Amino acid sequence: MNVGFISLGCSKNLIDTESLIGMFKNNRYNIVNEEEKADILVINTCGFIESAKEEAINTILEMAEYKKKRCKYLIVMGCLVQRYYNDLVKALPEVDLFIKIEDYDKLWDKIDDLIKRGIVEKEKKKSSKKISEIPPMPMLKQEEFLNRIITTGKNYVYIKIGEGCSNKCTYCAIPYIRGPFVSRKIEDILEEANMLAKKGIKELIVIAQDTTKYGVDIYGESKLAELLQKLSEIEGIKWIRFLYSYPEGITEELINVVAKNEKIAKYFDIPIQHISNKVLKRMNRRTNKEQIENLLKTIREKIPNITLRTSLIVGFPGETKENFEELNEFIKQTKFDKLGTFMYSKEDGTPAEKLPNQIHGNTKKARYNRIMKAQQEISKKLQNNKIGKTYEVLVEDMSFDGKYYIGRTMQDVPEIDGIVYIKNQTKKREEDILNHFINCKVIDVNDYDLIAEFLEH
Repeated sequence: MNVGFISLGCSKNLIDTESLIGMFKNNRYNIVNEEEKADILVINTCGFIESAKEEAINTILEMAEYKKKRCKYLIVMGCLVQRYYNDLVKALPEVDLFIKIEDYDKLWDKIDDLIKRGIVEKEKKKSSKKISEIPPMPMLKQEEFLNRIITTGKNYVYIKIGEGCSNKCTYCAIPYIRGPFVSRKIEDILEEANMLAKKGIKELIVIAQDTTKYGVDIYGESKLAELLQKLSEIEGIKWIRFLYSYPEGITEELINVVAKNEKIAKYFDIPIQHISNKVLKRMNRRTNKEQIENLLKTIREKIPNITLRTSLIVGFPGETKENFEELNEFIKQTKFDKLGTFMYSKEDGTPAEKLPNQIHGNTKKARYNRIMKAQQEISKKLQNNKIGKTYEVLVEDMSFDGKYYIGRTMQDVPEIDGIVYIKNQTKKREEDILNHFINCKVIDVNDYDLIAEFLEH
């Protein structure tokens, strides 16, 4: 049978999908990229915010149309299923099997039952768990991490160091979908990283819902800095970056490792969400304005060439005009290199859902636009400062017309940040350029991307 996959949402979801692809491949199924050729379609869903839920439902309905043609089985898994299992079973009879995250330890057994013996999962027993009593979700087995099929190309890969989240921010459903934070053992992560290095992977992107919490549950303290140091000792790995580090977990030890280790990207992704102390308190965040400002100042002093990225939420319940203006002014003064903004989304079962003074959608949109406009001006100035500078670029692709090679600097996360267009004026062979690290000089910029030329023609 041919199997096709669609992975929605975050890179953590993508790792789960890659692990399942590996399971199918190890059981001698054919993996296909075209939905019309698939006998089995698997959709890994996101259920984080309203727009993600809508995308997931629309994708399921779209893929269900293929059951009128070749597709025999439609399987849906992931966060949306964990969150709305009973509702989905009733509303989408086109789906042959829904798999909750809490059943990932029985993932292949359920699929095997469905496909090989035609047994459709019809679990109708409603959960009696309260939202605050969600147990830890099962981590994929180590062998499944080791056998996963990489879908991100030859150069980089995401490596998941933990599952779930224990922060309980009032707006976020993740702790109720994936349970409290559970770390992988450090030796398991290193074993996977060594395997990836032997396959030729050049860049590791370390991820978890909050990477700074890594190790606290099993070692009694954060082990992120130690883990990054050990990953850097693996032969063949050239770049290492870590994403989603909450401000309260960023220690002096972690800052020093980033500052001193040449393999670790000088890049901090710190989701501060807001800067007004009143809003931060309602969000149940663990830092205040003064602490955030001091942290950013310390990082910039110790790592002068640091790239700072953050994410924000505008329109949180009770956010006054004054609260928003405080945030907008902070953004203008701080000048983050990269910034993403979300309009608050009311999520079922979260404490913020019941907060008074919910903000009107038009107000949220207006505030979102103002923040993004301010950041665009900041980004434009920061981009112009890069003209004439030299960067090491990992070249990963070529434009359709062949006029440019396309790559990234160490300060750019794939598919999130900008890219570098390098003029194809070199005498080197294409195979000596693609998937290699090449020094380039920036000759022009646009809002988010760089235009460069090779230093050696």
